[in-house]
Parts: sequence; C-alpha cells; structure tokens
Amino acid sequence: MLTYNLADLGPGSLYEHLYKSIKNDIMQGLIKVGERLPSKRPFAKNLGVSVITVENAYAQLLAEGFIYSMPKRGFYVSDFKAAIEEKKEPFRKEMVPLTDGHSSYFADFSSNQTPSDLFPFTIWSRVIREVLNDSRAQLMTNPPCGGIFPLRESIAKYLQEFRGMRVQPEQILIGAGTEYLYGLLIQLLGNNKVYAVENPGYQKIAKIYNSYQVACEWIDMDGSGILTEQLEEKQVDIVHITPSHHYPTGIVMPISRRYELLGWASKGRGRYIIEDDYDSELRLSGQPIPTLQSIDVSGQVIYMNTFTKTLCSTVRISYMVLPQELLSRFYEKLAFYSGTVSNFEQYTLARFMEEGKFETHINRLRNYYRLKKDALLEAIHKSRLKSIASISGEEAGLHFLLTIQSQREEEEICSRAKSQGIKLVPLSGYYYGPSSRGKNVYVMNYSSIDVDKAEEIMERIYKSST
Repeated sequence: MLTYNLADLGPGSLYEHLYKSIKNDIMQGLIKVGERLPSKRPFAKNLGVSVITVENAYAQLLAEGFIYSMPKRGFYVSDFKAAIEEKKEPFRKEMVPLTDGHSSYFADFSSNQTPSDLFPFTIWSRVIREVLNDSRAQLMTNPPCGGIFPLRESIAKYLQEFRGMRVQPEQILIGAGTEYLYGLLIQLLGNNKVYAVENPGYQKIAKIYNSYQVACEWIDMDGSGILTEQLEEKQVDIVHITPSHHYPTGIVMPISRRYELLGWASKGRGRYIIEDDYDSELRLSGQPIPTLQSIDVSGQVIYMNTFTKTLCSTVRISYMVLPQELLSRFYEKLAFYSGTVSNFEQYTLARFMEEGKFETHINRLRNYYRLKKDALLEAIHKSRLKSIASISGEEAGLHFLLTIQSQREEEEICSRAKSQGIKLVPLSGYYYGPSSRGKNVYVMNYSSIDVDKAEEIMERIYKSST
C-alpha cells in the first residue's frame, strides 16, 4: 500500500499534501496508468489521517483528470498524458489560427485590410490623450446599451450633412461590429420571421442568420438590384440589402427600384428593410447616392453602417438607426444589454468627428484609393491582359469586377494564379446554389494591393489565364 509521511509538513491542509504527493508519483510514473489506488478507509488508517482527508485528495485528483472512478471498484490512474496530447494538438493547429498580419501572396485580391500608413495615428493618439485628460469621470462610467450620447450626436450630425438623413441621436445604437448588431435585430424583430439576402451577396450575412436558426431566403437580382416579386413569392418579412453599392457586383439601385421596395414593405405588417450602407463613403466619382432611409416615410427602413472601412478593419465600431416604433420596442425588450464598445474608443471617435478630423480623413482616403484604382486600371490597359479582359463596377467602393475571356475553367485560372502568388476571388462564389452566372468574373478588392507591383500583377494574371 502507498505510504507517505504527513507529519510536520508546515502550513497547508493534510489533503493538499496527500494530493500533491500522489500527483507527483503519478507524473513521475511511480504509480502506473491503470493502477488501482488504495481504498479510502484502509488508506486513511495506514496514513493515520481521517477518511475525509483521503476523500478530498482523491476528489482533487479526479477533478484534474489524474484518476477516474469505477462504481464499486475504486479509483484508477488515468492515461492523462495521452488525453493532454489528444486535446492539445487540434487546439493548437486548428482552433486558433494565428497570423502576423502579413500576406504570403504577391497580390491578395481577397483582402480588405487597411494599409497601416493610411490610419491617422498621430491625430488619433493626440485625441486619445485629450480624452484621457478631459473625460476621466466619463471614461469610468458604464455606457448605456445604445452607446454614449456624444458619439450618437456626432453620427447624427454626420448623417445629416453627408447622407441627407434627419435622425435623432436617440435612434442610433452603437455596437461592436455589424455582426453583433444583426444578432440584436433578430432578437428585436423575431426569430419566427423570414429573412432574405441578395443573390449574389456577401455570404457571411446569410451564415449569421443561419447561426441564429432563422429562416433565410436568397433573392435573385437583375441590373437594378433585388427582385421584389421574389420577396412576395417567398413570403419574406425582412430583407437585407446594399442599395448604394451592392457587394460584389457594384450595382447602384435606381430610385424606381427603391420606391418599389418601400412599396413592398408598406404592404405587410412587420415588414422591414435593413439598409446596409457599408462602403458608401468611399464612392470615388459622382455624388453620393441618397439612402433608402432618407426617403422612407413609413418607418420601415433600418439603416446600418460601420467604421471598419473608413478607419480600419480592426476598429470594431458599427451603428444602426432604428425607426421610432422599433426603438421603443428595443428599450422595452433589450435595454438590459451592456454596451459592447469601450468608453475609451467611443469618446475618442466622438471627439475625432466633432473636430472635423473624420471628414478630413475620408477625403484623404478617397484621394488615395482613387489614385490606386486609376493606377491598377492603367496597368491593365497597358498590359497584355487588356486583350482578354474587361472592367465593370469600378465607380463605387474599393473593388471592381474583372471579366476574363479564356478557354480555361475558372478553377484552373485560380489555381494557376495562386501558383504565381496571386489570389483571385471568383464572382461565382458569391452566388447561392449551383449557378453558371459570373463564370470567369473576378472580384478585385484592391485596398491592400501594392500598386508599385501593378504591371507584374497583371502580367501574372494574363499568364494564368492563357
């Protein structure tokens, strides 16, 4: 039988010393895997301690996985090393993919990462210092669930001046990314509703709705946007659209289709339109397109936008504007939620906007991306790629569509391009279900592309396609 000297051990309880002694012997292999430990009463008698001491030691070993129990047979040493290895390997390799932020591609047209030299670090750090000096009490006060009022005021002012929207600060709700806000909307509108997304469209939106186990339909599009007749056919209650700049086709919904959609919403009780205005600030030519919310008179448009594209992809601050009826319902049902964006970020962004720095930053971004887009299009025009390719959808947002006339299949072109260090993203991947539409059309996100490599990039794409 196991024997340990538990006399004159100093501070600490007897069961802890016993537990550590047994654990140490197991880890050193002195007590083998599968070996049965002594029964509690004889073991306690042999050690000269109480049965409770042995029970507590065994309970701790059991909780940590060093032993296991078998009914009416006792306690046995488990194969804890194998269990640790079995859990450790998939966790390390699969569950937590790590990145240093650098792409292994020569040119990655799937990335929307903001170049670090575009973020106004100097101004942002100055504003942070001002906030830390001037707003210490506010920074330590828990924000309301909808966000701090100064930021909501700044956003309301911005929306009026630049998007023609007259909204009250109280209508604006701040959240840590649009994905979080989608979840709030599902709770607010109901998980028994039928939601709809655009086809083709941003696949993650449908995945989010599906993760909440709500019915989600894909609605086809024509050259003017989503088809309203399919909304009726599929008995949709809430439709999620990107009318100012559809992703990925770049379609801008004309005013006639916008009123058609508003008409659809007004015909049924509980129907709403989620207007996702992502990327709208970065329209690179012409006047900004008026929002659906600004022409909605029946209170059935929910407006959403984010700062992830205009500041950087790691700033997780988004917002939505609720119609009055939904706002009242939100505070009745969901006001118990805590704010998900820290006060430090909210007060900094509020002051950044109040001082006009956000507007200046947007103008700088537009100039930068306009020059980048022009350089890439010029590189295509001067390259051999011009003979087999055409461009569309380049007027809005930070991507354009590249159509390639080639005898090669889309999958082969992508594979050949990958071997050349170019990551291409086919438009066909944005369609739901099997579709021949969009074959050999590629979505060219250029926000993180190095234009100094433009000529070489186009030459590699040409070689991959011919």
